[in-house]
Amino acid sequence: MLKKAFLIFTITALAVACSSSDESSGGVTDNFDRTAMLTNWADNIIVPVYEDLNIAVTNMVTEKDNFVNAPTQANLDSFRTAWYNAYKIWQSAEMFNIGRAEEINFGYQMNIYPTNITDIQNNIQSQNYDLANVNNNDAVGFPALDYMLYGLADNDMDILNFYTSNADAAKYLAYVSDLVNQMESLTQDVTQSWATYSQTFIDNANNTATGSINKLINDFMFYYEKGLRANKIGIPAGNFSTTPLPDKVEAYYRSDISKTLATEALTAVRDFFNGKHYNSSTTGESLSSYLDYLNTIKNGEDLSVLINNQFDTAQSKINTLDDSFADQIAMDNTKMTEAYDALQMAVVLLKVDMLQALNVSVDYVDADGD
Repeated sequence: MLKKAFLIFTITALAVACSSSDESSGGVTDNFDRTAMLTNWADNIIVPVYEDLNIAVTNMVTEKDNFVNAPTQANLDSFRTAWYNAYKIWQSAEMFNIGRAEEINFGYQMNIYPTNITDIQNNIQSQNYDLANVNNNDAVGFPALDYMLYGLADNDMDILNFYTSNADAAKYLAYVSDLVNQMESLTQDVTQSWATYSQTFIDNANNTATGSINKLINDFMFYYEKGLRANKIGIPAGNFSTTPLPDKVEAYYRSDISKTLATEALTAVRDFFNGKHYNSSTTGESLSSYLDYLNTIKNGEDLSVLINNQFDTAQSKINTLDDSFADQIAMDNTKMTEAYDALQMAVVLLKVDMLQALNVSVDYVDADGD
């Protein structure tokens, strides 16, 4: 009888152990309202961002059409302003590489820099191109327009000549028009997809590798680590090479907006972390509130506070930089590397401490060795 009781106890214990093991491998077991967080992300951040981007890109189409119909200085200036406004909003959208955006490689067709001048010129001359082809990812989007609006020549008169008196003016006008039209088509596609995808996104609240939270946290981390920290600061500053690479800054040809774009990006990252509604002071459930719910402490401090403080430190370092990162690298590259270091400190808090607390595994390859 004792042997039978012991056997039953052993089997029961093993079953409980296996059950516990299964739960821990599947994710955090808590009562945090994950659905509320997903709803906040979708309804108050992602969808409004895409809607705003869609409006801005549509306005860029209007200004582009005006320029193509009459390539004057005034129309060039208006076209440039529309491009700049859309580019700033893009900084809030790029991290959301999920759903339709992931399916069509939205980010790769909107903001791969530095742009490839050789590919652009070959496309213009041949007039035989598929802008959606992966081989043209570095010849489209905001960086390609940066070149077409600012990089064709050293002054506006000569730039305008490419669209007016140049023997290939019609080709240049056709290419710049096709670039903007493609961006409009892509943006509309992604924006409209959220009308149906939003509920699917919200309903997928389970804590698994394919769950919405896990996937978007990885998108968020990848963007912060690669799109912001590395691409905007580290690579141009030479953190991943033997020498600085100023020609790899974002918006190289416009030059004086690289600091603005980096600030917009960091603000978007911080707002998402804190669940701040897009273009609003209201906040909802977020990564920050999730960490607080789990009472995640590091070195005697709330992890959410440490992360926000590090974002502030990184922004203060970026604030010391010149409006043109290319000029900053030439004048005093140490300030660029200090900004990179401040951004990097947050990577440790986010990628190690936060992901561990939320039991989320990294699903992308880190090629930086950090």
